Amino acid sequence: MENTRPQVIIYSDGGAKPNPGPGGWAALLMFDQFRKEISGGEFNTTNNQMELTAAIEALETLNQPCDVTLYTDSEYLKNGITQWMKGWVKKGWRTASGGPVKNQELWERLHEATQRHRVTWKWVRGHAGHQHNERVDQLATAAREKLMRDRRR
Repeated sequence: MENTRPQVIIYSDGGAKPNPGPGGWAALLMFDQFRKEISGGEFNTTNNQMELTAAIEALETLNQPCDVTLYTDSEYLKNGITQWMKGWVKKGWRTASGGPVKNQELWERLHEATQRHRVTWKWVRGHAGHQHNERVDQLATAAREKLMRDRRR
């Protein structure tokens, strides 16, 4: 059977400065020659929350089931979705030590966003000159800076 799902590549990034503090997130979605950049920010957040938000927003932007390769420079995001989440869900969103999962609402939203797609998660070293990773880093920083400029007005 031929694969009829669109093949989408996503790069996502997020950060807060200071951490915690104001943050920004961004994603670059690529399908054939089509490119879409999305970004946003929040006043009181963390690096990890912004990394999760970037991936969630990117996956939620897709309007049909897709085969996705998602690149992130966040080991927290990649390990959480590929290694830890299954156990968290099985244990009712508790960690191996029995405590609550940090950022549970975002992890639940990410879990939901992945259900209609086939996602392959890839880690890429941040700030290592990778063109698309550098672009989403720039967009996330710009979103955070815009948030702060708009607040001062």
